[in-house]
Amino acid sequence: MRIREHPLRRAAMGVAVGAALVAGSVVPTAGAQAAVPAAAAPPPSDGVEVSPAALPDSAWGSCASPTLQAFGAQCAMLDVPLDYARPNGTKIQLALSRIKHTVPDAQYQGIMLVNPGGPGGSGLVLSILGGFVPGGAGNAYDWIGFDPRGVGSSVPALTCDPNYFNGPRPEYVPTSPAIEKAWLAKAKAYAQACGANGGALLDHLKTTDTVKDMDRIRAALSRKQLNYYGFSYGTYLGQVYATLYPQRVRRMVLDSNVDPTRVWYQANLDQDVAFEKNMKIWWGWLAQYDSVYHLGATEAAVESAFYAEKAKLGKNPAGGVIGSSEWTDSFLFAGYYQSTWLQLGQLWADWKANADPQPLIANYNSAQGVGDDNGYAIYDAVQCSDVQWPKEFSTWREDNWRVYAKARYETWANAWYNAPCLYWPAKAGRPVEVDGEKAPPVLLVDETLDAATPYAGSLKVRKLFPKSSLLALPGGTSHANSLFGNACEDDLIAAYLADGTLPSRRPGGGPDATCAPLPVPDPTAAAARAASTSGAGSERFSLLARALPADPLAPDPCETGRTSPRRSVMSVSSNEFPTSAQPTPDHGDAGPNCPCGHLLAGHDRIAARYCSATAASGLDRACVCRDLQPETASILYAAP
Repeated sequence: MRIREHPLRRAAMGVAVGAALVAGSVVPTAGAQAAVPAAAAPPPSDGVEVSPAALPDSAWGSCASPTLQAFGAQCAMLDVPLDYARPNGTKIQLALSRIKHTVPDAQYQGIMLVNPGGPGGSGLVLSILGGFVPGGAGNAYDWIGFDPRGVGSSVPALTCDPNYFNGPRPEYVPTSPAIEKAWLAKAKAYAQACGANGGALLDHLKTTDTVKDMDRIRAALSRKQLNYYGFSYGTYLGQVYATLYPQRVRRMVLDSNVDPTRVWYQANLDQDVAFEKNMKIWWGWLAQYDSVYHLGATEAAVESAFYAEKAKLGKNPAGGVIGSSEWTDSFLFAGYYQSTWLQLGQLWADWKANADPQPLIANYNSAQGVGDDNGYAIYDAVQCSDVQWPKEFSTWREDNWRVYAKARYETWANAWYNAPCLYWPAKAGRPVEVDGEKAPPVLLVDETLDAATPYAGSLKVRKLFPKSSLLALPGGTSHANSLFGNACEDDLIAAYLADGTLPSRRPGGGPDATCAPLPVPDPTAAAARAASTSGAGSERFSLLARALPADPLAPDPCETGRTSPRRSVMSVSSNEFPTSAQPTPDHGDAGPNCPCGHLLAGHDRIAARYCSATAASGLDRACVCRDLQPETASILYAAP
């Protein structure tokens, strides 16, 4: 399933890292500092005998990330086996962050691991997620963020060809043998580059390897059980963990569930159909506000205009970069998150009015991760080796043309995104048969028009986990959108995390509780541009505002020694947090329009919230924006 990786992932760790496992492009993340011993006492023990692999309190130090520093996080590196069949053999390192519980020890509920999805998404900064749980229900946990093996600040981090997504690329739809041949050659070259650069790591990047890493984190923190919050592909990690180690699961929240019976080839075809529906919904929304965007007065007219522009760019790429394929990718997030509709609508309208290619190029490069393929490399490494994909392209050709007949937008884009699996050099495994019969009660969450992980997957997981409860948001098109300001949804999650309360399981195969999704954006409403300071949102807004430096005129420590290409200048907005409507000074790669201007709100949830709070506070913290963006690269941009 397709993901998008932001460029220039930087280290968030403030501790020393070891040498890379293999030479070539598998490298340790730069920017490490010496560790500063943590002064806090270890969490109360739950009776686990401390193993030699346990992390002593002295292993935790300060984090390089200003965001993690602002939230009082600690960081560490954990050695784990490269190959769990040889536990005493070569070790690799996982980058961890921790924000400890603030309740009395008698009320402590254990560790809470968080994964944002991907595969290939960095979760290091997600230890801050506990502060977004309403009513302080997250305060009873130690929240653990981590970069999975091969990702981000973990060592080694895989990269194969950082410029793989440079535009313009061939047209996605293979209407000629030449187009098909070009894409197959491109995909094969990428797979070969991963084989050359990945070394021994490439054979140990399956879902089951990360699940074993999660259990090693649990053991290293001396806990009998773990709690877990997984988004998107992270739900599959949770499903597999609960299948292999049901007795070690305490509580789990799984938001936007992968159907474990359809990994991964069929899941991508399912996704194509779902995205087609969501893109048509967005085009209809643009038509509803034709007075704002001037792109067409009907859904059919907007869709026609979209493909007409795509055809024009295929012949004459904007700025020499944005061709037909880049145009398709530039607007895909509208199918993921309603919170991107305003920005993407304005991006298209501005291009139509001004024909300035630079905003298009900046948006594409940022969303697609041009210059940093770590997330994509791990995506391929996991999905291509979790299970054997069809070996003959004739199968792909037949299936994708069949789906394309009813799902024009994303089908061939998705096929070529996954095409390196045709040539993947690592041996494919067999997926775990997910079975939640022995798992404790877990909470499943999903919007019913989620395209990245179609809702049928959550219904399947509910069936496989007979003690689970499913919270559905009928009509919602956003993906992995919990703890994003929907009071009904977030309060049910908070109740479960507080004391295990779940909606009563109903007979039949449907959801057990429902909440209305967040309302769709209204570009004509003044409220869309004003700060929201009521309800569930205000609590989380206050949390973020308190974490910001008090002096808005203080020198920005991140301005020293930062070098990176400029990213998109689109403003951040959501239904919970405000946009920055006023121009702010241009701080390097943050863009001239607002702090964190390069972010799409739904694409990078924590960064978007943080940046919106920053803007509303009148603080120009471009450094925080730049730091957050790569660390949370996949929180939620994308697909599992």
